[in-house]
Amino acid sequence: MQEQLIKAMQRNQLVDMMYVSKTGEISKRRIKIIKMADDKFQAYCFNKETKRTFIIDNALAIAPVVYKEGAVI
Repeated sequence: MQEQLIKAMQRNQLVDMMYVSKTGEISKRRIKIIKMADDKFQAYCFNKETKRTFIIDNALAIAPVVYKEGAVI
């Protein structure tokens, strides 16, 4: 997972992420990764409209946001 996050950050790419919180709640978030550090990463969360810090091990899945002909797929 960490390698995928690093690639997305290097490409300045938006990603959709499935994330599980400390309390066990699962959410889907659209993020832009700002920086990586050890077991955490900082990203701008478009759902909350603010910067957030996430734990890498709590990221269940990520997928790049792909745009085609002006529409989000």
